[in-house]
Amino acid sequence: MPTELTHEATARELATDQGILRYHEAGDGPPLLMLHGSGPGVTGWRNFGGNLARFSEHFRCLVLELPGFGVSDPTGEHPMLGAGPAVTRFLDGLGLDRVDVIGNSMGGIIGTQVALAAPDRVRRLVTVGGIGTNIFSPGPGEGIRLLMEFTDDPTREGLVRWLTSMVHDPAVVTEEMIEERWAQATDPDTLAAARRMYGSKAFAMRAKAMAASDAPPYWAMLHRLKARTLITWGRDDRVSPVDMCLVPMRTIPDVQVNIFPNCGHWVMIEQKDAWESAVLAFLTRKDT
Repeated sequence: MPTELTHEATARELATDQGILRYHEAGDGPPLLMLHGSGPGVTGWRNFGGNLARFSEHFRCLVLELPGFGVSDPTGEHPMLGAGPAVTRFLDGLGLDRVDVIGNSMGGIIGTQVALAAPDRVRRLVTVGGIGTNIFSPGPGEGIRLLMEFTDDPTREGLVRWLTSMVHDPAVVTEEMIEERWAQATDPDTLAAARRMYGSKAFAMRAKAMAASDAPPYWAMLHRLKARTLITWGRDDRVSPVDMCLVPMRTIPDVQVNIFPNCGHWVMIEQKDAWESAVLAFLTRKDT
């Protein structure tokens, strides 16, 4: 009888030279790496735990908990800068040369950067919102501004405002979700890492550094992406508005785009069945 896909039953640990990486594993078959997004109280399990039952029928699902978010051991790095090396340590530690990747928001950016840096390592790439750059909408988006407000001044009310901005249907934000997220988001180490990412001072410093840098942003290099790519997006995303997908859609050589109605930033949660069907069709399609 198959093991029930609970948080505890799927939990695993991998020791590395920079601390323990924690992850969830379910299923057999080709390896599928799932990378979570950012924000208060985020975990890989909270992003993708609800999708494991269906994906694990086809893949060996590996939901990595990125350092700096309160589950894997922290490395002291900026969480965004430390995520790519953590992915490499993880794949190397498990002896995986090539994987498919699903990345939500920040996880999609990390997956894209890994695929750009090591083209042979990523076969197919699926992103959920987040990648690209604002074309018509103001940046940062409403959800990012609320995230900065919460990070600067973490209150329960601020958390609820941010969570509500993540979805089209406010009913998705339950009391249980709020309490789980609040407990983790206010952990001192996790909050300190969040402030390195989304505090208003850190955000302003990063914007200034980017303006002064001669290095192109990752989204300007998408024409070099070798992985066959599926971009998924919620039409009503208030965190990363849907016009952000226009540059990736135009410049990634082998790409398709699925936009889901009545859906905010968490497509894999709000449009679970439709999203899973689209992603599985893409990942299981035979190479041509």
